[in-house]
Amino acid sequence: MKDLLLILSVSDLRRSLSLLIILALALCLVSCDENKRFEIGYADSIAPSPPVYVDYKPLYGGAIIYFIAPEDEDLLSIDATYLNKEGQEVWFSVSYFTDSINVLGFSDTIPQKVQLFATDRAGNRSNKVDVTVTPLQSAVSQVMDKLTVKAGFSSLIVDWENEQLTPVNIFVDYEYVVNGQTKTGYAIFSSNTETGQELIRGDLDASQITQPVKVTVRIEDRYGNSKEKVLEPLSLLVDIKIPKANWSMPNTNDSIAGVPQAFLNASEGRAYMLYDDIIADENTFNWANTGEIGRTGDPKDGNVPFNIMIDLGDYYELSRIVTHQRYCYSGGSEYSGRMEYYYYPNIGIYRMYYWDEDIADWEEISTHKITFPADLPSRAYRLLGRAGDMAYMYPDDPRFTKATRWFRYEALFGFNNDYNDLNPNCLSEITLYGRKAN
Repeated sequence: MKDLLLILSVSDLRRSLSLLIILALALCLVSCDENKRFEIGYADSIAPSPPVYVDYKPLYGGAIIYFIAPEDEDLLSIDATYLNKEGQEVWFSVSYFTDSINVLGFSDTIPQKVQLFATDRAGNRSNKVDVTVTPLQSAVSQVMDKLTVKAGFSSLIVDWENEQLTPVNIFVDYEYVVNGQTKTGYAIFSSNTETGQELIRGDLDASQITQPVKVTVRIEDRYGNSKEKVLEPLSLLVDIKIPKANWSMPNTNDSIAGVPQAFLNASEGRAYMLYDDIIADENTFNWANTGEIGRTGDPKDGNVPFNIMIDLGDYYELSRIVTHQRYCYSGGSEYSGRMEYYYYPNIGIYRMYYWDEDIADWEEISTHKITFPADLPSRAYRLLGRAGDMAYMYPDDPRFTKATRWFRYEALFGFNNDYNDLNPNCLSEITLYGRKAN
């Protein structure tokens, strides 16, 4: 009996081994056929069958086309093409594993003709299947519809929305007259975020420009779509630099409505350097420094690292501010790089207030975040930092504040740790613009 069981076991084992060998050979054959798809120099002259069109779904500026791929053994991709307005072919391609392809870049919401076809490893193409799709509004049209250019103080303010997050370029050309001579300028912005705002300053000086500024806007995408709009001429707002000769500040820890004046004389820093019109640069050490004194806690808990309160010496209506960061580089030159600009110990986010005598309290104006200019050469950071950061008191609606004698600058966060640094402690210069109150 034991011998019989042994014979049966051996027989079963042989049959199992045979099945395994057959299975391995089958897998090898399939694998070999599949690898043909990627052989170097592989070629044939037989075109694949065309894909079978199923349906489409409209997208903003495009469509998703659904299909059934042919079962050709050397199929490589499913492709779709169309001609844009300039007669250029726009091409999209997906793997043979998928069942849909995104076709983008249409400029209008009218029916568009797309050609769908299959391509094999040898480069043979199937017959083309004509598909007509009707896209939704394009990114270029959407951005243009919601883009605005407003007159600011010696500048233009460009605001836009980009709901699709599609990369677009925004071109702004402007023309103005100074002393009877026509001058031109331009600015280019790129956007792939939901909203955007940029200031165009150039050499615009509202006190010298006597006629409205002519503005033309053009938006383009990477598919060659473009829209242009001529805007109504804009009259720039006029302000002046507020003189600093009569400015002063309270003593450290002296409070106004419960807000203490910051300590600003740590190390080489001095309070008066904030408004002496001397900007820290290269070997010029000229800034205010709180050091580690006067910190009141985490801004998230309602406290701030420090407050700077300035008596303007007279009553003014405020329009904008220009701040300069600390820049310390012993042995540096005008060609020195970024160093501390847009980095610790400088301030990246701050809030502004004016003193309202009618309510005997500080009235909040706005909060400003200094944009970190990413991916620039080291030298470019220095040039931007040297120029200073300009912000409007009311960026969404440029105007003057109520007449006031006191201005308050509240430091919130530094640049480090994605604007979550709680210890910014230096500032080189504060300059305010506005007009003398009547």
